[in-house]
Amino acid sequence: MMGTVFTKFYDAPPIDLSEILRYAGVRGEAPELLPMLNECIDEIMDRLVYKVCYCELPVSVCGEALDLGFARILSKDLKKNLSGCDSIVLFAATVGIEPDRLITRYKAVSATRALFFQAIGAERIEALCDAFSREIAEQKTKKGRVLCPRFSPGYGDLPLELQGDIFKVLDCPRKIGLTLIDSFLMSPSKSVTAIMGVRQE
Repeated sequence: MMGTVFTKFYDAPPIDLSEILRYAGVRGEAPELLPMLNECIDEIMDRLVYKVCYCELPVSVCGEALDLGFARILSKDLKKNLSGCDSIVLFAATVGIEPDRLITRYKAVSATRALFFQAIGAERIEALCDAFSREIAEQKTKKGRVLCPRFSPGYGDLPLELQGDIFKVLDCPRKIGLTLIDSFLMSPSKSVTAIMGVRQE
């Protein structure tokens, strides 16, 4: 139903070691780093959660502004991204607080491990968003609809302040334990909010 907020839990998506190394700023395969990286993965994997809350809302153009169904916003970049769309899937996703805890714990004793936990968290939240996007895209394809690439507050000219409206609509603290902190950043930090346009094929 349009506007209803749903919550979904996922199993752990497959791990992409090359992506983790890329997020860590490591070039090449770096086999000498793999034992430590695998230890970090073993330490964190059972502590992660994969949670998403989302809803579908109508979208329309009102002069220069976009009416997203929950806010009117001036953003040329989002307007271009949503060209031809008549609805959006609005979602928030998180892998939980454990990456933040482990990053903080290891900063003082092992900068490399702290960096790896940062990179693992980044890879995990992207993998979760990709899994969710694929699932929604498959659902829409069956109905002759197309799902557009996700677009997040802070991308291009879309203001980060939109986070406040997104959190109100999705009820993120209650649905998935995600809160806004200073400067519209999120806690846990390994979390994403995004808008995905939907249009006819």
